Formats: sequence, C-alpha cells, structure tokens
Amino acid sequence: MSQISRRHFLQFAGSTLATIGLSPLIQQQGDRYGRVLAQDTPRKLALIVGINDYPEIGRARALRGCVNDTELQRRLLIHRFGFNPCDILVLTNAQATRKGIIGAFENHLINQAKPGDVVVFHYSGHGSRVFDPDVLVYGVPKGKTGFNSTFVPVDSRLPAEFPKVGGVVKDIMGHTLFLLMSALQTENVTAVLDSCFSGDATRADFIPRSRAGGDNLQISPDEKAYQDEQLSKLKLSRDEFVKLYRAGVAKGVVLAATKTYQTAADAHFNGFYAGAFTYLLTQYLWQQTSTVESAISSIREPLFETYEQSPLADIKPGSGYESQPIFFIDTNKPPAQAAITELTGDRATLWLGGLNKRNLRALKNGTVFTIVDRGNGQVTLNSRSGLIGEATLNGTAEPGALLQKSDSVSTGI
Repeated sequence: MSQISRRHFLQFAGSTLATIGLSPLIQQQGDRYGRVLAQDTPRKLALIVGINDYPEIGRARALRGCVNDTELQRRLLIHRFGFNPCDILVLTNAQATRKGIIGAFENHLINQAKPGDVVVFHYSGHGSRVFDPDVLVYGVPKGKTGFNSTFVPVDSRLPAEFPKVGGVVKDIMGHTLFLLMSALQTENVTAVLDSCFSGDATRADFIPRSRAGGDNLQISPDEKAYQDEQLSKLKLSRDEFVKLYRAGVAKGVVLAATKTYQTAADAHFNGFYAGAFTYLLTQYLWQQTSTVESAISSIREPLFETYEQSPLADIKPGSGYESQPIFFIDTNKPPAQAAITELTGDRATLWLGGLNKRNLRALKNGTVFTIVDRGNGQVTLNSRSGLIGEATLNGTAEPGALLQKSDSVSTGI
C-alpha cells in the first residue's frame, strides 16, 4: 500500500471492556534512535501507566511487575511500531494519581490527537469494582447489577476498617474511560488493560492485580462531577451516554487481560516481574505484526494454561476493527526478539523484551544474535541483567537495529 493510500485509509477507517528480579527498568529518554518514525502513518501518541507502589490496605497489595510493563510496552511501540519516544508519556507509581492519569489523557492524547492519528493507552495496575446506582437504574448486559469496574490510581485508598466499614474511593470508572475515549478525534485507538475486575482471588505463584471492592464502596463525588463535565463537552445526555456505553466500546479496540470474573497475574519470570498478559502479548508482537483478532487468539491458550486468564478483544460495534492491523499500524518490520538501544564503538546495549521465558532461561554469555534490520552482522552477548544485555558488535549497525536469535523457541510463556 502506498504512503498516500495508507494515510488516506487511516484517516477514514473507523477501551477496559465496555465497562471499561528485573530491577526497576530505567527509561532512557535520551535514546539516540528518537528520530525513528514510520513513514506511512500519521502521528502516533501513547500514554502508558504502571503502578506498583500501592499501600498495604486490605488486599490491595503492592505489585511488582506494572512498572516493568510500561517499559515492555514502550520499547515495543518504539522498535516495532515506529513511535517517536517523545510522543510516549509514561506515568508510574506516585505520578499515577487519579488527577495525573486523567490530566495526562486529556493533555497528551485528547488535546494532541488529530483525525487519522494513532493513539495507544496502556494501564497496568489494580482493578476493582464499586457500587454504581446508574447500573441499577439502567441495567447492564454483562456483569453483576449494581457494580462498575474501575482502575485503581495510586492515591485511591480503601477505608481503614474495610470491609466492615465502607466509604468513598477515588477510583477511575470504566464509564470515565469510555468518555475519555469518546473525546478523541481519531478512530485509531487501542486501549491495553492489564488489570482484573473480579476482586479477591489469590494464588501462591503470583499476585492478582485486583483490589477488593463491593457494594459498600462508592465512587467519589469528583468522579461523577467529572463525568457530567465530559458529557456536557460531548453534548450527550446521561441517557444517551448509557445507550452508547451499553452498545460497546467508544472508539477503536480494547485489549483486556481477563474476563470480568478472572484475575490478571502479576507474575515472576526469569529474573523479573511483569504482567503475564503484557509480557506474552509483547513477545508475540515482536515476532508478528498481525490483526487484533489473530494476536489475541494466539496468546489465549498459553495464557489460560499457565494463569487461568482469558484475554479478550472488545471492538467498536460494526467497525470490523478486529481485522485491522494491531495498533492500526501496518508495519513491514521483520520478526525480532531484541534491539540495540545504545552503541559506542563495538559495545552495544540490548533490550531483550522480545524473548520469551524459555529463551531467556537459555541465554548465556556468548549467545549470538543476528542483525535483521538497520545493520548487517551479529552481536555477541557478554552479560545480562533482567531484560538489559551488554554485547559486542561484529559488523555494522545503528541504535534501533533489530536482532534475532537463530535457535530460539518462538511460542509459549
């Protein structure tokens, strides 16, 4: 497809679901490959949120892999899908307050995205459910009456004596995400949600990304007031909004880690923690650049076998977006498992986020990677810490060069 026809297609092509160790990975904002941009798509914007540092209240335990998820996603978008690092905003831990997340969505995504642009929103953290009188009034086609699924910002606290005593929480409702996505001018929107909505289950081998909830928790007045403000901007009555909300996601595609009654795993891998859904999806997309439907179908079985969670794709009704390329970007990059992030002479720093658990376990000093894009030759691994490697270059390459290990295992966690 030519550059002109691709841009024309994106401009006219037509979300949580409809409810809507690795040492801490260091973001290298000074990446020298910042100039890398795909030539056949409009601007690409991303907001990536990851929260580990929850207070130890009730069952909202601190998590370990959400900040790592942000780096897994960030590197994927840069190396595989041509995002400029300057167009990716990452919020972690203390930055990811209710006000911080909503403000970043407005300022970085809504205020900047134009028709035809590509937008990605990623959230890794706790999910919960709160009592919602609107659900009781209008009913919902799925889920339990009276509850709405939420994201849990870092500053949302359970009452000290919960569950004996209920009260107000500062969660962000699925309704609010629907309204935020509705305000975007582009249809090329993907929300990736690595949290769970079911509440209280626990497993010995991972921490569930789920904070306790229930009918004695209510949403804050600020949340409802913000929804009313957005409805006014969108010129929607609450009745009109509820009809749209019940019909499906507002724009684009939502990729969710679980069904509503399952827990999302914050899991330990080979030397680091990450979301099982984010990690497996990331690995797949380093090797494939396929449609939304095929991506979710390909990771569903291994994810369920290991963690008993079933990832879902929710699509704007009648849009056919399940057959569109993932993130609405039709890239022609070759399969890869790693990339060169820094290069000084023949000394290369590698990002190894495309390797699955089996391949990481098999890595040893002396492992050879072949350069498959933006260079020619090989690199030899000298050492590894989590997903960051140090290597020696034999050949020619530039920062951002893609790498493939020839004897790798391509599937599975």
